[in-house]
Amino acid sequence: MVFPIAAAEPANSTSSSSSSSKDATNGTLPLLSSASPNLRLRRRRRRLNFKEMPCLLAGFGCVCLLFFFLDASIYSALNELQRLLLDQKLNRQLLPSNGSLDWPEIVIFAAPRPFSNAKRNLADARQDMAVRSWLALSPDVSVVLFGQHPSIFAFASSLGPRVTVESAIDFTFTGTPFFHSMVARSKAFHSGISVLIDPETILLPDFLSILHYAQAIKKDWFLVSKPNCISNFPFQLVDTGKHWLDEDGNMLEAEKLQEHLIQKHNWSPCSERLLMAWNNGDVPLHAGTLPPFIYREGLHNEWLVNEVLASEFRLVFDCSLVLSSFFPESLGQWSNDFSIDADSADEIVWWYKGNYQLPALYGSLSFQQNNYYKNLIKIVKCYGECYLIDQGEDSIYSFHRLDEHANYSRDSRPSVRTKLQLFTTFLHSWTDNKWKSCMKSIDALDVSHQSSIMKLRGSVSEMPLTLSLPFSLEPLLGAVADKNKSVVLAVAGENYKDMLMNWVCRLRHLSIKNFLVCALDSEIYRFSILQGLPVFKDPLSPSNISFNDCHFGTKCFQRVTKVKSRIVLQILRLGYNVLMSDVDVYWFNNPLPFLMLFGTGTLVAQSDEYNETGPINLPRRLNSGFYFVHSDLTTIAAMEMVVNHASTSELSEQPSFYDVLCGEGGVNRVGDSKCQEPKTNLTVVFLDRNLFPNGAYKGLWETHDVRSSCTKLGCFILHNNWISSRKRKFERQVVSGLWEYDPSSRMCLQSWHHIK
Repeated sequence: MVFPIAAAEPANSTSSSSSSSKDATNGTLPLLSSASPNLRLRRRRRRLNFKEMPCLLAGFGCVCLLFFFLDASIYSALNELQRLLLDQKLNRQLLPSNGSLDWPEIVIFAAPRPFSNAKRNLADARQDMAVRSWLALSPDVSVVLFGQHPSIFAFASSLGPRVTVESAIDFTFTGTPFFHSMVARSKAFHSGISVLIDPETILLPDFLSILHYAQAIKKDWFLVSKPNCISNFPFQLVDTGKHWLDEDGNMLEAEKLQEHLIQKHNWSPCSERLLMAWNNGDVPLHAGTLPPFIYREGLHNEWLVNEVLASEFRLVFDCSLVLSSFFPESLGQWSNDFSIDADSADEIVWWYKGNYQLPALYGSLSFQQNNYYKNLIKIVKCYGECYLIDQGEDSIYSFHRLDEHANYSRDSRPSVRTKLQLFTTFLHSWTDNKWKSCMKSIDALDVSHQSSIMKLRGSVSEMPLTLSLPFSLEPLLGAVADKNKSVVLAVAGENYKDMLMNWVCRLRHLSIKNFLVCALDSEIYRFSILQGLPVFKDPLSPSNISFNDCHFGTKCFQRVTKVKSRIVLQILRLGYNVLMSDVDVYWFNNPLPFLMLFGTGTLVAQSDEYNETGPINLPRRLNSGFYFVHSDLTTIAAMEMVVNHASTSELSEQPSFYDVLCGEGGVNRVGDSKCQEPKTNLTVVFLDRNLFPNGAYKGLWETHDVRSSCTKLGCFILHNNWISSRKRKFERQVVSGLWEYDPSSRMCLQSWHHIK
């Protein structure tokens, strides 16, 4: 990869041996520059006969030596002046005419774990310290935390207006955010630079400097860094975040802390806590689609970096060798003040397996022959100075001299450019010897990258394709049910996976979390797990479910519907109330509070009557695609009768509901909207169609603005039935605007998707 900086122009001069010695002692690597051509173009003088003039020879040698040191001293002063002028020039380029900082807004994104309600644990302390270290970088830095838990909102509120919480992204049913949704939200945010970071990683001032230098390049870029793990970090962040307190009560500024950590060198790379940043420019980060990785469960960071490198849309920098961020494993004596939290082992294995199956379906990470990490441009800090190393071009660039560069071969053979004259050869020899010590860490980083990627590819290839949740139905109900022990049930097969996700996205937008999915086949079961849904598989489901021919009236439909009533009965027996909803039912508002008002011993169901006037409880007008039942003895007994009747019927379950509860021909009808089952005394209530309209009522699906028409009626839901074929049903819902899922990105659509 060629680094897009203007070709090098010759420098003015080179440093002398005295200047080199001085730089060696103060730990600063001299500027890498070529000698000036003016030194090469000396005026040709008459050759002197030194054999005849020995005294003159000795005197001339002294004069040359004196000139050498004087020239070197002058050069050293001029070089320092030039550096200051270049710094001022760079600053002028990045400052507006009014003199104020014109850096782009930097927004740092992170997904913290919920904070504990009782005694704070070590993770809580690290997250608190990390976020405050980010805010201390600059007043122009703001922080966005991804989360839904009330403790995250409370934490953000305690830190002031620069910290906000974003909950409008996709989460699993356990509350873990999706990585692809986090990245999409970060990219859509109005910021010049976006940073995606582990919530327990502390940032040091050098990180801000690196971002500023990267932004000055005026190209679209992507930056990656492996923060360093520090085994023992005996410091606490105090006051405004500008000072750190050690265990003896001494105060250190952030810059001094950074120097202290470098000197101690008790750190190692944290590969699993990768930090990423990018400017929000004109080109995308990568080609293709980012899979629905679950955050914190492995592979998502490596996958993204690999695809950014493979796509070659942006310059990609690696600043892992600059101590600009770190993760404190312990906090010295302060660690004793906090408890230690551990994740559920079952949950880790569950999400981990799902993440490791996705690279086989997306991107190039699983391709053994690719090694895009060799294209990384590394940022290193050697002897006090920052440099860019482009190994592909054997080039070294100084951050202080962004308009100049020098080419150095990493092998031991002298470069052609080092043979210009004595001064240049001497300087290059010195820097080559010193440079080798810096290159050792670069080589170690290359080995680390290569080892990590090979290990990941091996894990991907060895990961079994089977995937399952560590939950049976009963514990899953306990995990999702609301305070009234009510759940919303959907039953779906692989042929309706997009319709299922649209239904799920709508419930998520309404903040309804007490739903679960019964999978009719292995494909939808695996898909639901990867989408973070609370799903279980019915072992008695029919196996021959048609993909395109399983709509109302078909044999496939008849077999599938009988699963629904059987599962509802099973959940009722476990003590949970059930709202059964087909996935083609669009929810405008949460109907559960309204449905709960009907009390026990009652089944409330949607009416399938299409006539706008007259009774709504006529024969075969009970829609079993949307109904609510309480878990009580009366309801359970009535549902057992329905399930038994359906099991012997050649029709779907829907006629069984009406014939059992309302009697054949409607003999158990009460008025125009009710039925009374005589054996169990169960009451059946047909819901008001203005509030719960079916697909044929008032031609709502054919109106110009379906949403507006339903809003005027006060609809809770609208059923997309009374239409044949899955394809037509899908098209009608998309065209109407009642569609909230993007199948290409596997993401729920949010309002911010339309920002960019």
